[in-house]
Amino acid sequence: QVQLVESGGGLVQAGGSLRLSCAFSGRTFSSYAMGWFRQAPGKEREFVAAINWSGGTTYYADSVKGRFTISIDNAKNTVYLQMNSLKPEDTAVYYCAARGGGVATKIRGQYGYWGQGTQVTVSS
Repeated sequence: QVQLVESGGGLVQAGGSLRLSCAFSGRTFSSYAMGWFRQAPGKEREFVAAINWSGGTTYYADSVKGRFTISIDNAKNTVYLQMNSLKPEDTAVYYCAARGGGVATKIRGQYGYWGQGTQVTVSS
C-alpha cells in the first residue's frame, strides 16, 4: 500500500505564498503519478495540479496556472506544491494523491491513494 502525508498549510494574506509538501512511502512502481486536489466546505474535490514520476509531464487547473508550481523530488520521496499570489478563492483543504502504474491525470477517480489533507486559508 501507499501512505501520503501532507504538510505546509496555514493562514496567509491574499497575495502571499505557501509551499505544500507531500511525503510518500510504501510503493514500488515502474511508473507513477502524483496530484494535488483541493476541497472547500460543501464543494466537490477539484483538480489543482499533477506530475508524473519523472517530472516530464505537468498539468494545472486553469485557475492556478501561472501561480502554482508542482514538483517532485524522488530522492526525498516528496512532491511539492508551491503556491504564489494566493487568492481567497484558493481557501480549501489540499489533498495529495498518488496513482501507481499510470501517467499524470486531471481525473480524480484515477488516483488510488490519498493523504489526510492540509488546510490552506487565504484572508483578504
